[in-house]
Amino acid sequence: ESRAANASNKEINIQWYIPSLAKPSNDTESKVLLLYAYNTKPVKISNIKIFSSMSMFSGHLWIPLARIISLRKKLSHLKQQVEMLMQSSKSLSSASEPTSFLEQSETLTKIPSIKTKIYVAKVHLDEKTEEMAKRCLSEVKALLSVVPALSLPLTEIPFDVTLQSIASLEDMFDPANGCTITEESLFNWIVSLFH
Repeated sequence: ESRAANASNKEINIQWYIPSLAKPSNDTESKVLLLYAYNTKPVKISNIKIFSSMSMFSGHLWIPLARIISLRKKLSHLKQQVEMLMQSSKSLSSASEPTSFLEQSETLTKIPSIKTKIYVAKVHLDEKTEEMAKRCLSEVKALLSVVPALSLPLTEIPFDVTLQSIASLEDMFDPANGCTITEESLFNWIVSLFH
């Protein structure tokens, strides 16, 4: 069974299509097609010909390529800021807790699980990074909202900021690749924009 036929939890799959000729005729601006599909309950497809589900949704949006490239750069910069904040908070906590050589060697053997925890741990943002995040997420909201004109800038961050959530958003706006998003709070926010 392929992974494409199964989703053990809620997830959004994103793919980009960069058309050569199939461009909306009334636009001169280069646009790309965002294709998305998501499920709100676990899904297992054994026969695609007879499958139907009330918990699966799909759609598409035409988005200007220049705006996607610009947003991805901003998200990349935001991810770097989040990584730096995590590094500084990690070095502060390790500086205040001296460890013996034995404790250090024990910690080194647990690096994979520590890395995973760090990746999904909620990050406490400083004021500058929080403002940067709000600007980036307001732009994401404007691009994905069905009625962009009604999309007001965000006054607060609508999901838990983790390194994984910011990395997922950066991957989402990479037109050369697709991505899958499973983090619950990020999933819920993106799905709310598609309605």
